[in-house]
Amino acid sequence: MNTSADLSSRELSLTRIIDAPREKVYRAWTEPELLKQWFAPLPYTTTAAELEVRAGGANLIVMRGPDGAEMPNRGVYLEVIPNEKLVFTDAFTKAWEPSEKPFMTVVLTFEDLGGKTKYTARVLHWTAADKEAHEKMGFHQGWGQCTDQLAELVSKGYAVTPDFKGKRPSGQTSSR
Repeated sequence: MNTSADLSSRELSLTRIIDAPREKVYRAWTEPELLKQWFAPLPYTTTAAELEVRAGGANLIVMRGPDGAEMPNRGVYLEVIPNEKLVFTDAFTKAWEPSEKPFMTVVLTFEDLGGKTKYTARVLHWTAADKEAHEKMGFHQGWGQCTDQLAELVSKGYAVTPDFKGKRPSGQTSSR
């Protein structure tokens, strides 16, 4: 039986106040062309993002390291509440196909603070060893840097329309 003490031994988290409305922060997580601009900690880049943002929808995000090595990250969305919450996991790769080695489930919340956003990323690992490995990989530095990059992007001022439905700042439509 899992207890909250047990969960805390498997959880890493980050909370920031971002100087942008939560709709912008959520949009930067759910639109491929925006996500590719901030998702990987520099000097890494994000070369591909396929996001089927709905419960049960698959995602594929490919990061490229400075050495040119690509790191594909596949997952499935478990819960999607527009502008409020995203939950996804790497336990499944697509259509409920189990992954070879589940590592984490991510719970993102976007709390409205009157034009700013309280952004919380909770990363729940399957084991305490997975959490420790993630910390050693640089969770705090990497996720912190990515959050800084996210905050910079959303504070720059791309347009948020009440019904953006995949519209890009340039007016192009999403490939989702």
